Amino acid sequence: QVQLVESGGGLVQAGGSLRLSCAASGRTFSSLPMGWFRQAPGKEREFVAAIQWMSGSTSYADSVKGRVTISRDNAKNMVYLQMNSLKPEDTAVYYCAASLLASVTMSTMNWGSWGQGTQVTVSS
Repeated sequence: QVQLVESGGGLVQAGGSLRLSCAASGRTFSSLPMGWFRQAPGKEREFVAAIQWMSGSTSYADSVKGRVTISRDNAKNMVYLQMNSLKPEDTAVYYCAASLLASVTMSTMNWGSWGQGTQVTVSS
């Protein structure tokens, strides 16, 4: 069983940056992807980015590509999401999750072990 705890959210002005962290514990990690999702008020949870734990291969949603970088620290069992050039539409609760599949998919149905989330608010 994987336990995930997110941190690093906060209030930032448009154009600013934030770095989210996800601490993972509870099992030995293999090649399964780790990812970040977000959910804005009144909207469905959506895929943001994912990274293969062993290879470091990354995937991004089109809406954040070029502004967001996902990374991991295998030794510390940490996953990070560096977000730059933030926009008001990036405002959401951001969740860390572990993939149930070996390949990256954007469907929340293929992800589990959701963390409690961390709020990101971008003011205009």
